[in-house]
Amino acid sequence: MLAVKAFRSSGSRAIFPTLTHMRGRHAVPAWATVDPDAMCGAAPAVGQNLLAGEWSGAAATADVIDPLNGEVMAKVPDVKESELGPWVERLRSCPRSGLHNPLKNPERYNMLGAACAKASEEMRKPEVQYFFSRLIQRLTPKSWVQANGEPTITRKFLENYSCDQVRFLARSFGVPGDHTGQMSNGIRMPYGGCGVVTPFNFPLEIPALQTMSAVFMGNQVTTKVDEKVQLCIEQFLRMMHHAGLPKTDVDLIYCKGPVMNKLLVDGNSRMTLFTGSQGVAEKLCRDLNGRVKLEDAGFDWKVLGPDVADFDFVAWQSDQDAYSFSGQKCSAQSMLFVHENWDKAGIVERLREHASTRNLKDLTIGPVLTWSTERIMAHMEACLKIPGASLAFGGKPLEGHSIPPRYGAVQPTAVRLPIESLKDPAVFKVATSELFGPFQVIVDWKDGQLPLVLEALNSMENHLTAGVVSNDVRFLNEVVGNTISGTTYAGLRARTTAAPQQHWFGPSGDPRAGGIHTPEAIKLCWSSHREVIYDFGPVGSEWKGTQS
Repeated sequence: MLAVKAFRSSGSRAIFPTLTHMRGRHAVPAWATVDPDAMCGAAPAVGQNLLAGEWSGAAATADVIDPLNGEVMAKVPDVKESELGPWVERLRSCPRSGLHNPLKNPERYNMLGAACAKASEEMRKPEVQYFFSRLIQRLTPKSWVQANGEPTITRKFLENYSCDQVRFLARSFGVPGDHTGQMSNGIRMPYGGCGVVTPFNFPLEIPALQTMSAVFMGNQVTTKVDEKVQLCIEQFLRMMHHAGLPKTDVDLIYCKGPVMNKLLVDGNSRMTLFTGSQGVAEKLCRDLNGRVKLEDAGFDWKVLGPDVADFDFVAWQSDQDAYSFSGQKCSAQSMLFVHENWDKAGIVERLREHASTRNLKDLTIGPVLTWSTERIMAHMEACLKIPGASLAFGGKPLEGHSIPPRYGAVQPTAVRLPIESLKDPAVFKVATSELFGPFQVIVDWKDGQLPLVLEALNSMENHLTAGVVSNDVRFLNEVVGNTISGTTYAGLRARTTAAPQQHWFGPSGDPRAGGIHTPEAIKLCWSSHREVIYDFGPVGSEWKGTQS
């Protein structure tokens, strides 16, 4: 077993001084092939593909850069189109009836339940919890609380689907027929060879839960995560193999997006779950003839209603929703509608105070992995050109760091607008452009302007998460009843982020909308309905057929 070594980067050591004691207590799990504390330029971690049960590399490799200092900390395979033949064949070779279904290989339901039970026990070990949390933090710098949340939710998900719970996902139903011996039965069937494509921001939770969900329902899966963070799901699969998951159930490929697109098309993926940008989602939908489920981009809103209460909590939660993990969540609060009563109470000033305490030392603010500082500042300036706009707080690049220029490094920022400005379509387009970083738009509204608020909410392109902060039942019903966001939090404790494993998380208002966590989400995404009508007879002795 590898001993955990001290992290060699002096820059990162300065950022994580509180973790030294924890590192000294934990060893790297026996099944792991990387050490999240030791990987650095002098000793980079090495990633591997998984194909047909065999771990391997590729002809070329790609560097994974430490987002905090620019040092190469890992080298991973970089599969090219010319190497896709075996991957395509694997995807095509899975039977349309899947690896199992209610009528074929039902023993696999029990096997998967047992594997989940053992894996959840494994993830309860402090060294395993630490391993995944630290690996996540190295790949996608976020606070320890944020990084630690992913393995916790993943473990609870595995606990939820332990033992008989996998077979319960395939629960069937029967309807009496018209005569003795006839009954119609509805069963859940897999698709066969499928794909999972997920982004960088949740390198464990999203790909682990979606990959396992697909396998639960009988599919054979090819998974690709953003190559900057794919080491995490690779290590998760190694742990699942240790817990009893067959190595041939899931293929894992390190490659660029266009290469995965070609694999899915040439391999005739029967269903692909995509989490990521809307542009890529639309392209996949076209290329795969609609055989997709989407958890695409989310420009998410929160409305502060007219009743002011629990002021400190609401301010804290709004700061969390906008700026935790530097705003790099598909559920992050992108637009905050502030009623005049909350404005008079000083909510914006309190948000400014919370934002000012975020810092690189504890990673409550950190590098933005998909937007450069220059691009973030340009978007902020475009918003400030809107008539009536002002800078609420932030608006400056971070200082005193070694974050590579390719990434963003800015203060938590908010631009403030009057709601009347959103009537202009050109303004609305700018104000509702999703910036995947620590940036939000604050919109002021007052009594009598709720119709303008609702018009704005329903004009947005994405409908993933939302929060309605109020305990006024009539106000809540008016807003919730006239909007469509798939995961809506309502009440004074409403949020937009941090969805736990026990409720649905996904968009709404689109037939392609996918979800995660719950049995309903798993069955919707990863299985289809099939009706089997049994008709055994007997045929009555008095029966006579009449031709028609």
